[in-house]
Amino acid sequence: MCLAVPGKILSVEGDDPLGRTGRVSFGGMIKVVNLAYVPEAKVGDYVIVHVGFAISTVDERAARQVFEYLQQMDGLADLG
Repeated sequence: MCLAVPGKILSVEGDDPLGRTGRVSFGGMIKVVNLAYVPEAKVGDYVIVHVGFAISTVDERAARQVFEYLQQMDGLADLG
């Protein structure tokens, strides 16, 4: 199963709409993500990322809620 997760854009590079990338923080882990599908995304925005591509933008409240759910899931895995 693949999971799309939210991350915060720290920086954006590139002028080509298809090659535009961003450094995105996922709770401290930073990855380079393709931003072609979210041309409106800018530094400070939260994006939903799936297999290296930002597929949509999301507000900070929704992103934090997903982070909480993921932490709860990790806690449940420790119970097994």
